[in-house]
Amino acid sequence: MKPKKILFWIIAIVITLSSAIYQRMTGPTHPYRGSTEIAGQEISYRLIRSFPRPADAPVRVVAEDREIDGFFRYKRYPSHNAWDTIPLVRDNQTLIAYIPQQPAAGKVMYQIFLEKEDERVKLSEDPVVIRFRNDVPALAMIPHVILMFLAMLLSTRAGLAALAGHKTYGLTMWTIATFILGGLIFGPIIQKYAFGDWWTGWPFGTDLTDNKTAFAFIFWVIAFFKVRQNPRHRTWVLVAAIVLFLIYLIPHSLLGSEIDWTQENMQ
Repeated sequence: MKPKKILFWIIAIVITLSSAIYQRMTGPTHPYRGSTEIAGQEISYRLIRSFPRPADAPVRVVAEDREIDGFFRYKRYPSHNAWDTIPLVRDNQTLIAYIPQQPAAGKVMYQIFLEKEDERVKLSEDPVVIRFRNDVPALAMIPHVILMFLAMLLSTRAGLAALAGHKTYGLTMWTIATFILGGLIFGPIIQKYAFGDWWTGWPFGTDLTDNKTAFAFIFWVIAFFKVRQNPRHRTWVLVAAIVLFLIYLIPHSLLGSEIDWTQENMQ
């Protein structure tokens, strides 16, 4: 392999890894982390925002000082329900909030408060939202993750080839093949396992993950037909690669499946 092609692959790998990490770290299912201070003691915490059914979701906060206790409040989200307030449960050095399980795609907003004597602190300024889901088998999840990673990698590499004026036909073929398998086949399988529906994007819903997959696929279909006519075609391949890169910058699971508890039949 020529040095220039090796360099292009290295660049593509770095861009792909960076965008994948950014997407994951900024998503609404990534745990909310931070620290606070109570009675001169620093407390670090990790508040989960996704949990597999069927079980209540345990949210743990390490507080070695046994004089520290607290409570949490929660309610379904979105809903018109009143807040329920429950004391935290102590297990040795850990305080635990058990968030009541919900149906798949059901969300709960919660907020944890720590207390010692007359001092009280809250761990998050705004309530944290957790979404419940069904468990997804590894045989479905692993191929999905690998294929979507490969699709992004090949898309980026195709975009670099287009910039350099190289042939893009083979890279385009592999990009669209991995994207179809990862996003349009294994993607709906994941959605079905986790939330009970094959597709919740347009025209059936507003799931941004489904919608952005379909949007990127349209651009790669156009690019595919263009490179069939001309293996060195550049414009649409570059546009499709940029579109997919920008889509990967959108946080994962943003505007994902959720039960609307404000509907009368959901109360």
